[in-house]
Amino acid sequence: MTGGSEGAQERPVDWGDVRRCFPILDQEVSGRPLVYLDNAATTQVPECVVGAIAEHYRRDNANVHRSTHTLSARSTASLEQARATVRRFINAESAEEVVFTRGTTESVNLVAAGLAAWHGAGFSAVASALEHHSNFVPWQQQALRAGGSFAVAPLTEGGDLDEVALVSLLESRPRGIVALALVSNVLGTVSPVARLTQLAHERGWLVLVDAAQGMRHGTVDVQAMGCDFLCFSGHKMLGPTGIGVLYGRRGLLDELPPTAFGGEMVEEVSGERSLFERAPLRHEAGTPNYVGALALAAAIDFLEGVGREAVAERERRLLMRLEEGLRALGRVRVLGAPRRREGVISFTVENAHPLDVAVLMDKRGVAVRAGRQCAQPLLTEAYAVDRVVRMSPAFYNTFEEIDVALDCLERTMALLGS
Repeated sequence: MTGGSEGAQERPVDWGDVRRCFPILDQEVSGRPLVYLDNAATTQVPECVVGAIAEHYRRDNANVHRSTHTLSARSTASLEQARATVRRFINAESAEEVVFTRGTTESVNLVAAGLAAWHGAGFSAVASALEHHSNFVPWQQQALRAGGSFAVAPLTEGGDLDEVALVSLLESRPRGIVALALVSNVLGTVSPVARLTQLAHERGWLVLVDAAQGMRHGTVDVQAMGCDFLCFSGHKMLGPTGIGVLYGRRGLLDELPPTAFGGEMVEEVSGERSLFERAPLRHEAGTPNYVGALALAAAIDFLEGVGREAVAERERRLLMRLEEGLRALGRVRVLGAPRRREGVISFTVENAHPLDVAVLMDKRGVAVRAGRQCAQPLLTEAYAVDRVVRMSPAFYNTFEEIDVALDCLERTMALLGS
C-alpha cells in the first residue's frame, strides 16, 4: 500500500454529498437511525453502481466473447473495459494480468490448487497468523493433499507479523509461496508487504497478497509491492457480491495450470487432448460475471472520483476516534496494538458474550459483527479468545455515528453488567 498523487485535493470533499449516494444508510432499525459499522464484511453500494447494473441489463445484456452481434460486442467491450479499469486501479503492467473471479476466496483457491498441481509433493506454503480462513485453509488443505508442507508465521506481541520468525521459516523449508494479508480483518494490522515480498523473493519464494481489506485504505500498487499474486473482492469496496479479482504476473498466470474447465478457456479440443488459452481466459471457465465486472469498474470510478487518499484519511480519522473511545471504556479489551491499524478494530467486553453485545447494539440501530471473524487461529492462539466484537467504519460514516456507537456500547455494557 503506497501513497498516491491524488492525496492533494483541489477542494475539500463534501462528505454529506458522498453519504447521500448511499440511500440505504438513511433508514431506521428498531426505531433508531441505522449506524452501519460492519464494512469489513460488506460495504454499501452507491447509486451509480446500482445504476450501471440496471442500465446494462436494460440496454446491452448479452453473453461475452461468443457472438458477433451488436449486443454481445457491447457486453464484451464493457467487460474488457472493466479489466482495463482494474489494471489501472492496481497499476498492473497489463490487463492480461487481471483475472475475474467470484471473490478473494475463489482467487486464493485458484492459485493454491494450481500451484499444488504444479509442484505435487514439493508444494510448500507459509501463511501468516493474521490470515482470514480464505487465505489460510486453502494452503493448508492443498499441502495436506499434495503431501507438501504448511507452516504459520507468528505475530509480535503488538499484533504485527514477526519478520524474524518468518525469515527463519523461509530459510528452513523447501521454497514455495507465502500468503500475506495486506490488512488483517480482525486487528486491522497493515503489513509492510513490499518489504516482506522482497525478503521472500530473496529466498526464492513466491508471494500472494490478500488485499480484500486493504483496497479502500489508500493506493494499492502491485508493481511497487512486487508481489506475484494479489486478490480482492468487489463487495468490500462498494461493488456487488460475486465479483473479485486475481492479479498475477503474466508469466506465472500463463504457466499456472487451470483448475476449472469449460467453455472459452480452451484454445483447441479433441478426443485426445485439450489446449488452453493464455491468461486471463485460461482461468475464466464458462460465462464470467461480466455484469459484476462492469459494476466493480463503476465502484472504482466512484472511489477515484471521491479521491482514494481522501477516503483513506477519512477512514483513519474515524477509526482513531473509535479506538480512543473504546480504550476509554472500562471492561473493554481492544485486541492488538499494531504499528499501523486500518479499517477494523476488535474487542471483548469483560463478563459479556460478544454475541449478546452485538444483538443488544442492533436493538439500538448499531450494526456490528460478533463471532470468530473467520480467523480462529489468530483469536485462539494469539489472543486466547473464542469470539470478539468487531467494528469497521467506512468513509460514508460520520463522527457522530462513532459517538452514537460508543454510547450504545456503554449502555449495553451497563445492561449486561446488571
